[in-house]
Amino acid sequence: MAAARPSEPAEGSAASAAPARRPEDSSGALLTIDLDAIAENWRRLRARLRAGAQCAGVVKADGYGCGAVKVAKRLHAEGCRVFFVARTDEGFALKPHLPDAEVCVLDGLVPSLANDYAAAGLVPVLNDPAQVEAWTSYCVANELRPPVVIHVDTGMNRLGLSEADALALAADRDALRAFSDAMVMSHLVVSEEPDNPINARQLAAYERVRARFPKAKASLANSSGIFLGPAYHFDLARPGYALYGGNPTPGKPNPMRRAVQLLARVIAVREVDKAGTVGYGATARIGAGGRIATIAVGYADGYLRSLSNRGEAWIGSHRVPIIGRVSMDLVTLDVSSVPPEACQVGDHAELIGAHLGVDDVAERAGTNGYEILTSLGPRYHRAYLGEVD
Repeated sequence: MAAARPSEPAEGSAASAAPARRPEDSSGALLTIDLDAIAENWRRLRARLRAGAQCAGVVKADGYGCGAVKVAKRLHAEGCRVFFVARTDEGFALKPHLPDAEVCVLDGLVPSLANDYAAAGLVPVLNDPAQVEAWTSYCVANELRPPVVIHVDTGMNRLGLSEADALALAADRDALRAFSDAMVMSHLVVSEEPDNPINARQLAAYERVRARFPKAKASLANSSGIFLGPAYHFDLARPGYALYGGNPTPGKPNPMRRAVQLLARVIAVREVDKAGTVGYGATARIGAGGRIATIAVGYADGYLRSLSNRGEAWIGSHRVPIIGRVSMDLVTLDVSSVPPEACQVGDHAELIGAHLGVDDVAERAGTNGYEILTSLGPRYHRAYLGEVD
């Protein structure tokens, strides 16, 4: 009888009886993304809008680190039909999955790619007069009548036509002749601070410009802008951060449902036999008899180094601080106060979840939740709840 090849273990052998390897067991951390929660957040935001206003979905930066295609397909199933990305290649990657939706590219038009935009059906958000002229000329020459978005700057001083350029565009009756319908948008600067007078100044500037485009749709509100009230809603709101569970109302209870959980595997538990330092740079000390748990996550996974000696985790019902520096692949936790039976190798430490929201982690890291989400790394095993085909 011929011997079994190495790649095909003989029937009944130990190798053939071994259970199949699960990806979640071989990765250092498990990232769970709740698409049902993201969809519910979209519904909650839509419900806050004035009657007749649409709710878009912003899925730039790979859906804020959560997976743009999976997020967009779930939102599409809920009825979302307008999506925003930042980069052109994000638009090219997403549009095939959303053939009946508008995918708008915030970076605007790359003139050399006009054919590609048209072929893909992307909507460039035009940010300066040159982009307006280039896209208009292309569409006229090719007898196309796509929708278009015109971005007007009202205080960000980043992208967008100046007010003077926008008014000049409005005065040119033929400027937007190539387009089936137009939207004029702007972007709020401090919408998360409802009492900041900049909001009212931007609204006034936006309304001055909008009045000169009487047939165009209007879009101003981002996530926090939705909570500024109906005056900011216009025809289309563009929430991003709040979809993913971030708090659009800082200082108040979060009206959004948590959508992300990050659990890191404990790979070692050490009892300290004599007082010493912990981690690179000897930035922390621990006394004799203390216990340290090492978890398989680090800044290579997007778990920020600024959380060194500042962040925390939860093991079961126990809050534990990060001790020492966050390194490339590992984080050390002071588990001295945790009963030994409650923290064993193979257990998981919650880094984002029911005890620690994205905004909580951001506060400890000295940043915002946007950076926490968009830093979520590729080495995590990702599990999705509520995925649609």
